[in-house]
Amino acid sequence: MTGFSRSPRVQKGAILGLDKFNPLASVVVFQYNPETLSRTLTAQTSTADGAQGDALRLKAPPKEDITGVKIELDAADQLEQSDGLAAATGLYPALASLEMLLYPKSVAVIRNEVLKAAGAVEVMAPEAPLTLFYWGLKRVLPVRITSLTIQEKQFDPDLNPILADVTLTMRVLSHHDLGLLSPGGALYMAHQILKEGMATMHGAGQVAGSISGSISF
Repeated sequence: MTGFSRSPRVQKGAILGLDKFNPLASVVVFQYNPETLSRTLTAQTSTADGAQGDALRLKAPPKEDITGVKIELDAADQLEQSDGLAAATGLYPALASLEMLLYPKSVAVIRNEVLKAAGAVEVMAPEAPLTLFYWGLKRVLPVRITSLTIQEKQFDPDLNPILADVTLTMRVLSHHDLGLLSPGGALYMAHQILKEGMATMHGAGQVAGSISGSISF
């Protein structure tokens, strides 16, 4: 036995939450990658009424929604390895990491309440962490998680969840939403440039195939 396997190593998808105070506020690496996901792109044209001469103008990248991302969380492996955290809490930490991406930070909520009580004229709404959807090196996208559907399926004797399915719905955030010079906006632009390059390669391949197919001897 050489230990060599012909099976390719599968990359794991992930959700990453980053903020200015904690570079990795939340990290959830998918234990099992979702089998499918759905993407809907909606064009953002320059005018609502389609004024003459503006039919081809775009004011921003398309709105992109990613749905049907179903991930399975299972604490069985950790429990078999006598993982103390899993034994004490099950999947609560992993679920909390995802859920907290939708919550304003408690410190910020309390601070704002104190400011309002002190008569502050303007109180800024708490800012969520920059959330990234990692789906291989060709798709690293800033997103806003718009909904989480969590189905807890099995529990340990202390009623900690040990098996759960989580379905995510996300809105991709572009440089138009975040600002081109922000970390998230720059990351989106890098993704767009990569996509433009792949589209160019595909077009060149189609042209080359058409030319070679039209030549006969």
